[in-house]
Amino acid sequence: MGSKQSVTALNLKIGGGAPISVQSMLNKPASDIEGSVAQAKELETAGCQIIRAAVPDMDAVRLIAALKDAVSVPIVADIHFNYKLALESVAAGVDKIRINPGNIGSDDRVRAVADTCKAHGIPIRIGVNSGSLEKHILAKYGHPTAEALCDSALYHASLLEKFDFTDIVLSMKSSDVQTMVKAYRLAAQRCDYPLHLGVTEAGTKRMGIIKSAVGIGALLVDGIGDTIRVSLTDNPVEEVYAAKDILKSVGMGEKGIRFVSCPTCGRTKIDLIALANEAEQRLKDCKKEITVAIMGCVVNGPGEAKEADIGIAGGDGMGLVFKKDEIIAKVPENQLIDVLIQEIEKM
Repeated sequence: MGSKQSVTALNLKIGGGAPISVQSMLNKPASDIEGSVAQAKELETAGCQIIRAAVPDMDAVRLIAALKDAVSVPIVADIHFNYKLALESVAAGVDKIRINPGNIGSDDRVRAVADTCKAHGIPIRIGVNSGSLEKHILAKYGHPTAEALCDSALYHASLLEKFDFTDIVLSMKSSDVQTMVKAYRLAAQRCDYPLHLGVTEAGTKRMGIIKSAVGIGALLVDGIGDTIRVSLTDNPVEEVYAAKDILKSVGMGEKGIRFVSCPTCGRTKIDLIALANEAEQRLKDCKKEITVAIMGCVVNGPGEAKEADIGIAGGDGMGLVFKKDEIIAKVPENQLIDVLIQEIEKM
């Protein structure tokens, strides 16, 4: 699963069969150190495993030390064009650099970044997207095709390889899901570098999660991908929750409850939507690897949900609690979730 080659950022292995890691990015101004640190702590608490921060100028380098003091996950410096920012970020203790070597100028600048990162054991992520392709690549393909994205990523990698630097992670993001999926499939065929998956500029929470689930999920089930980010126009904590849910949905997430629930129909006589949301919220931190069914009526549960470890099935103001296909209790609707959780705690 994932890429053959691996890199290590701080103590986190990326690629080489390691578990897929979840990334997000701070969206506070780099000058707001207090706000950025608070957000980084929120992200770490939510389960984010790699935190990226924009480093637009030399003043922003001060943020790196503050973040390193505040959280224990790897910190990535996001840098564009100015190679000196990469050198200063490494000196400040950053764990990974995101930079495109083709955008920082002459060979001596690329060599300086490569040599400095190599000396400190710092990997580099090359991040190309459909809005930042080189003129010669656009001229070849006419527009930002999947082939163009892949060519661009490998072109940037070749600039580092020239100086014997191969601790590289690649990303080829597009806001078009099909283009993104095809680009990563091409890259997986053409190189062994770890791949960071994402649909760029995916949109607001609703559509952004849908597009990311389709694009990232399609690649994960193909065995492609080593780290992921769900890009949302929202609080970055929501990106982390969404990424973890995508991983869980394809059987690659951390331990926890798997929910199944019916979409409701005219037979439903309890407020199943509210009950399902309450169960999901109250059990979100439960690490037991069990399947919990929230079903609207006795037709769907425990019958259709008999593969679940435990669940509830609605009646007329009442409900059944069942384990596998055995009914263990009949209780009023307003007590269903409490009884369900009590039984889960016993398991």
